[in-house]
Amino acid sequence: QVQLVESGGGLVQAGGSLRLSCAASGRTFSNYAMSWFRQASGKEREFVAAISASSTSADFGDSVKGRFTISRDNAKNTVYLQMNALKPEDTAVYYCAQGRTRWARRTRWEYDYWGQGTQVTVSS
Repeated sequence: QVQLVESGGGLVQAGGSLRLSCAASGRTFSNYAMSWFRQASGKEREFVAAISASSTSADFGDSVKGRFTISRDNAKNTVYLQMNALKPEDTAVYYCAQGRTRWARRTRWEYDYWGQGTQVTVSS
């Protein structure tokens, strides 16, 4: 059974940084793309970033390009989201997800396992 456990969320001032982690278990981590999505209160879940199984490609949502980076450590079965220059509009619950394939994709249906989420709150 696949489990994804996010950590690293919290409260930060605008302009600050946070690093989220997502530890995976249950199937061969290095075979699958990983991603981060977020959902703000009252809004739909939004694509944030994705990374391919071998870290050869990554993709980012337009609202976070240039500020967020995604990385993974296949030896530790963990994916990271480094968030810099945070803005109040980045406030949301952040979810990691494991893909159906090796390739980094933007759409939710490309991911079949999801974590419980971690809250990120950015104060102005």
